[in-house]
Amino acid sequence: MDFAGKWKIWFAISLIVIGAGLVSLLVNGGLNLSIDFTGGNLLEVQFSESVSSGEVRDVLRKFDLEKSPVQSSGDNRYIIRTGTLSEEESTKILDTMEKDLGSINILRNEKVDAIIGGELTRDGIIALVLASLLIVAYITWRFEFNFAIAGIIGLLHDVMVMTSFMAIFRLEVDITFIAAVLTIIGYSINDTIVVFDRIRENIHSRKYKELAALVNDSVMQTLRRTIFTTASTLLVLFALIFLGGDTTRIFATALTVGCITGVYSTIFIASPIWMLMKQRRSPQRHLKAEKAG
Repeated sequence: MDFAGKWKIWFAISLIVIGAGLVSLLVNGGLNLSIDFTGGNLLEVQFSESVSSGEVRDVLRKFDLEKSPVQSSGDNRYIIRTGTLSEEESTKILDTMEKDLGSINILRNEKVDAIIGGELTRDGIIALVLASLLIVAYITWRFEFNFAIAGIIGLLHDVMVMTSFMAIFRLEVDITFIAAVLTIIGYSINDTIVVFDRIRENIHSRKYKELAALVNDSVMQTLRRTIFTTASTLLVLFALIFLGGDTTRIFATALTVGCITGVYSTIFIASPIWMLMKQRRSPQRHLKAEKAG
């Protein structure tokens, strides 16, 4: 398969997806941010009888708040995060819970500022920058600088595609999305390094006269490993999406998109970018120099 030779097609597909995400962000005024970033109300209640999170969500549905995160903290305690509510609205919700689900003990009913979400966002961006710098340093030391640049561009591609997906489908972005982004960075760069390592090994083979053929064979030689690893990961993520609770669904969805785009970026973005950077010199002369070295 000609992965490297058709790089214009792969780049165009990515640009279309990312462009659609940018349009969605402009039209809708940004991402659909959760209470973690916008602020709102936090309710913590303890029921006298055993109550499931589904039953709590059924009560919230009466107030169009069924998408609000509901977290069990044990001993029939639940933490509920909603958008900004008036005192009258929060009281009405609690009264309905007591009427439908039995007597409750109100542990907390307070406003939540967006400061926490802002701090975590800042820390997440710092972690992303530091991780990128360390990845560049490691790949440059382990391989070469061109590999490092191609790998980082692939990671940025993954982050932008994940963000575009959330923007296009207006999925709620909470703190777990930051965790999903950082997780995918590690997952994607691991897959990319496997392909880069095979490219480096194949450079010394005498049968390659063109960089495109070198990249294509290297990708094909690692493709089985990539497919098996991705498939096994997606099985777990699909289980979380369809069988897990609402609290983990957004996180699992973001990871699923990131897992797929991570494989795509390794094969169709990072590897061709390395090839294009190398082709600034004569491909045949470069390969001969590598073999001689």
